[in-house]
Amino acid sequence: MSLGEPLHAVPDEGPILITGGAGFIGSNLAHRLAGEGRRVRIFDSLARAGVAGNLEWLRARHGALIEPLLADIRDASALDAATRGIAGAFHLAAQVAVTTSMDDPRSDLEINILGTFHLLEAIRRHVPQAPVIFASTNKVYGDLAEYAMRPSGEGHVPEEHALAIYGVSEAQPLDFHTPYGCSKGAADQYVLDYARSFGLRAAVLRMSCIYGQRQMGTEDQGWVAHFLIRALEGHPITLFGDGRQVRDICDVGDTCTAYLAALRGIDSIAGRAFNWGGGPANAVSLLGLIEEIGTIVGREPTVEFARWRPGDQRWFVADTRRIDAALGLSPRKHWHEGLRDLAHWLSEERGLPLSLPQERPKQAALL
Repeated sequence: MSLGEPLHAVPDEGPILITGGAGFIGSNLAHRLAGEGRRVRIFDSLARAGVAGNLEWLRARHGALIEPLLADIRDASALDAATRGIAGAFHLAAQVAVTTSMDDPRSDLEINILGTFHLLEAIRRHVPQAPVIFASTNKVYGDLAEYAMRPSGEGHVPEEHALAIYGVSEAQPLDFHTPYGCSKGAADQYVLDYARSFGLRAAVLRMSCIYGQRQMGTEDQGWVAHFLIRALEGHPITLFGDGRQVRDICDVGDTCTAYLAALRGIDSIAGRAFNWGGGPANAVSLLGLIEEIGTIVGREPTVEFARWRPGDQRWFVADTRRIDAALGLSPRKHWHEGLRDLAHWLSEERGLPLSLPQERPKQAALL
């Protein structure tokens, strides 16, 4: 399947529910679905800065195809109402920051575990045939400290050759670190077990770092956009640790394609978990990304350093071969191109001037 091919996920027998649908990934996913004429039920508390604007943007473009339901994911009765008559669900609503989970672990637990449980129960009672796709996280694999690392360019790379070439596969043992890792990991396992125990048509995507338009990045979450915002506004960027951490980053457009393909192909992937991200071709260190941002904005950003944060992985690159094969997905947009697209959008969104240099040649991924 081509990344640009229109996707008709399921027959139009009801709206598609997106919990957290006014958020970064949710609003992009809703835009894609509504653009195909699908009704989309947006379940969101609008607690995160910027998401109310995303909902306004969706309603302005798609009108009655967008059905807002403003409520908290911890509200079981609201989820009962939200799930009635739906044709499928994407569960994106979550507490998303490790730092917040350390400050308020109870809320983290209630949102990520109890909220997921309420959703699964509502679907089991009202629409057990509806596909459910859950957004999990690479944090379910812990800090990967068991792997020896070596320096390569500006980043860390595993000594183990296969790991460095292909990335972390789904065979990696689960190892929950921090309250956030525990809550998302428990929710991940609940989704898989509801497929096993109750026959729900549910699957899990364990996400690496996603970036793109409509990302209102903060220091705690959405770091690619946050770095660009700081550079565009002339503020220093704080790196926690040495900045040599490596991540695979993935454009939100490619991510929406994967989610829609998962919904359409649910019967071939139900009960399974998949790693999702940009893969080895889109692996970059934090320092390498900041260097590229300097090229984009025309000046070198000021960088400050702070202590490592709990549970931070020195290196994570997703091995996406399993999901690519299962759903017939094509290669992702290269991060150089995606970063420029995001810079353009942020510049227009915030009214900041931006003069991009001529497109530079693509560089090889970190190996």
